[in-house]
Amino acid sequence: MANEEQLNRTLGNVPGAGAVYSLIDFIDGWARKYSIWPIHLVTGCCSPEFMQVCGSRFDMERLGILPFASVRQCDCIMVVGIVSRKMADRVKYLYEQMGEPKYVVAVGACPTGKGPFYDSYSVVAIDEYVPVDVYIPGCPPRPEAIIHGMMQLQEKIVKERRLGVKE
Repeated sequence: MANEEQLNRTLGNVPGAGAVYSLIDFIDGWARKYSIWPIHLVTGCCSPEFMQVCGSRFDMERLGILPFASVRQCDCIMVVGIVSRKMADRVKYLYEQMGEPKYVVAVGACPTGKGPFYDSYSVVAIDEYVPVDVYIPGCPPRPEAIIHGMMQLQEKIVKERRLGVKE
């Protein structure tokens, strides 16, 4: 908060600085919108739907979303399928390893609200462990729903200002 106030005081003395930073924020948001690299953390029966989205028919890559296997280069975790208590600790560990800005997408009924295992002792909703940005409901969700959810994440990324600072 103090850095933002200091930045506002500094930029208040520069004529036209607001327009320049608005342009930089726009370009930065546009570039990050079309370069989302999610970690594909698939643990359950939603995996065929996720494979369809990454395949040639639905082609998530045309939106600039390319699943990647390296945690340190990724900026998004797509949690697809059942998450147990033991697995949730690993998800939190992966989330902490990612660089900023980072996003979490919960795909399917199990990570969003325990799905058919709502009364189980070991299945958890992922938002109890990491902050979720986009929920994609369904059991299993249709590929169109997954693409729509990722487009919602893209809109959220574009609306961020000051180079990735979440509001």
